[in-house]
Amino acid sequence: MRTDFLPFHLPDIDEAEISSVEETLRSGWLTTGPKVKEFERQFAEFVGARHAIAVNSCTAALHLALDAIGIKEGDEVIVPTLTFAATAEVVFYLHARPVLVDCCPRTLNIDPERLEKAITPRTRAIIPVHFAGQPCEMDAIRDIAQRHNLAIIEDAAHALPARYRNQMVGTIGDITCFSFYATKTITTGEGGMITTDNDEYAERMRIMSLHGISKDAWKRYTAEGSWRYDILYPGYKYNLTDIAAALGVEQLKKCCRFYEARKRMANEFSEAFADIEALTMPFVNDGVQHAWHLYVVQLNLDRLAINRDRFIEELKRAKIGTSVHFIPLHLHPFYRDTLHHDLREFPCATQAFERIISLPLYTKMTSQDQQDVIDAVRRIANDNAR
Repeated sequence: MRTDFLPFHLPDIDEAEISSVEETLRSGWLTTGPKVKEFERQFAEFVGARHAIAVNSCTAALHLALDAIGIKEGDEVIVPTLTFAATAEVVFYLHARPVLVDCCPRTLNIDPERLEKAITPRTRAIIPVHFAGQPCEMDAIRDIAQRHNLAIIEDAAHALPARYRNQMVGTIGDITCFSFYATKTITTGEGGMITTDNDEYAERMRIMSLHGISKDAWKRYTAEGSWRYDILYPGYKYNLTDIAAALGVEQLKKCCRFYEARKRMANEFSEAFADIEALTMPFVNDGVQHAWHLYVVQLNLDRLAINRDRFIEELKRAKIGTSVHFIPLHLHPFYRDTLHHDLREFPCATQAFERIISLPLYTKMTSQDQQDVIDAVRRIANDNAR
């Protein structure tokens, strides 16, 4: 057994990021400036989008996206119930109503069939979440959106770099929102990025991300700028700093290498657990590139004498950190009491929540770290087999 605790995640930061941040600190330009613009240019090129707007979180990105498409009070936006709170809370920011939809049992992504049944005359947009890094069934979702004249805002917090039928996530929906939180596939500590091919959306989101100030407001403290600025709309304070972008520029260079390492580790997990009847490994659809932000197993509770929470406790005793993604929104008091959904609407997400465990999967893990996870999971499953 391990003598030290293996955290659920550690960021992969080395001298390149440290030097980049140091260079930025010495430049004297700390907030939004040339490093942010460089990060935006490189990210847009990486995913193949016309525009990329850097912001201080994926939550900010989702909020700006909904604002850009014109969501207003009384509108409805469809979101999966199996997601983090940010996906739905931003809908409330605009006094609209999130409509929760159940997931597919195998991928845990939003169920397109249930999605279409949730559409009403007030529905204006869909926010599919690419759970764990696997793209949703975007052909079906795009078909539904086109037939009902709905916008698609992708929550791609988990999905860099992911592909759907050889198309990069970041170029599929009307707007795509990425996260660079500390646990994500690349990190700026806190941060996010918005991509779109729509010029009007990009202009609106760029302006609204910094107090609604007219274009290129960040230049007003440079030799080519002016002290004068115009406030065009009541905007927000969502800009990314150059310090954070200095991390992002270096992390983006490693994105593909990080991905290959996570994919290899995910395959090794699946091979190691293939003979354990108490576990169901992640299912990957054909025609997609799973980003492997998370490796989520589902416990087959009828094959175990313990429940999910006890399984996590046993892993903790073995000094293995884990997490659960996610507590479905319909089980949280606020969403339960505000939206008044019938719990019977979400059988898949409810059942999945009782079974899912996210195992450590990150590039700072050594081969011995991964073997320790495998050994602990196998031992606990075998010792508690029914």
